[in-house]
Amino acid sequence: KRAAEYLGYEDEPYDALLDLFEEGLTTKEVERMFDKLEKELKPLLEKIMEEGKVPREHPLEKERYEKEQMERVNIWILKKFGFPLGVRSRLDVSAHPFTTEFGIRDVRITTRYEGYDFRRTILSTVHEFGHALYELQQDERFMFTPIAGGVSLGIHESQSRFWENIIGRSREFAELIYPVLKENLPFMANYTPEDVYLYFNIVRPDFIRTEADVVTYNFHILLRFKLERMMLNEGVKAKDLPELWNEEMERLLGIRPKTYAEGILQDIHWAHGTIGYFPTYSIGTLLASQLYYHIKRDIPDFEEKIAKAEFEPIKAWLREKIHRWGSIYPPKELLKKAIGEELNPDYFIRWVKERYL
Repeated sequence: KRAAEYLGYEDEPYDALLDLFEEGLTTKEVERMFDKLEKELKPLLEKIMEEGKVPREHPLEKERYEKEQMERVNIWILKKFGFPLGVRSRLDVSAHPFTTEFGIRDVRITTRYEGYDFRRTILSTVHEFGHALYELQQDERFMFTPIAGGVSLGIHESQSRFWENIIGRSREFAELIYPVLKENLPFMANYTPEDVYLYFNIVRPDFIRTEADVVTYNFHILLRFKLERMMLNEGVKAKDLPELWNEEMERLLGIRPKTYAEGILQDIHWAHGTIGYFPTYSIGTLLASQLYYHIKRDIPDFEEKIAKAEFEPIKAWLREKIHRWGSIYPPKELLKKAIGEELNPDYFIRWVKERYL
């Protein structure tokens, strides 16, 4: 609260904190975004669960693997993407996957290996590749200047979610990686590329944000946005938060956490004081689908490119539209320049309908 007062704001304290992570973003804009999503997505989620075109669970979730097997798969995928392993980048292991950069010529990513449910390590690796690509594809003239680096967390997240959701969860990607999965995981002899696709696109309400599917993910962010705003505006105390969390989770997804670990204590963000960060995750998720419809206009055979592992045209498009500009333009201005419009949730809703119904 003191930070918000020091920083200054026009309408409400939360504006000051949002602006730290997404320049120019206001509480009213976030509220409009979530009002739209809640209204449209809740009935969509119910319909997806009823129709059952994608599963709630899949036997591949329980299949066990050795770390070395999935390391080989992840490195194969990164090489297909054209990730400059050993030249300007590395892949390492951490408890929570992340990307870090030491300059435009040294960008490193991590993933995790839990020994089961292999889509977690694959999609984490693909996600972090999206972040790394943004850093690697900037104009090298920005090196060592304040305008080197991604312009905002929302734009950055759109790049990782583009690779994770649009490419990584596509049927063409499932077919592309199936042979290398079969080569490294003996149990894959019992499954087909269609199994991989369905497994990557499971939809079910779950407690943990980082493991949430694409359809339910934004509800996890909406919950956090509501509580953060209440903390700042309505004087909600820390002791009140667990019960408020549980009630909102039940209202949004119909499930109620039994422990703090699967509820309020699952994220690090509040512990290190980053209030106002969470909405950028939804901005990135929505923007990824918006970029997809724009890239399809310029690359009509987008899906065929994925099937053939021809990723250079896709990377070139992202470089030209987003990456090469570094932090020259504020987020809204960058989007206007890149695709001629600001963030629009309608694209995400359309994509969910097409993908899951």
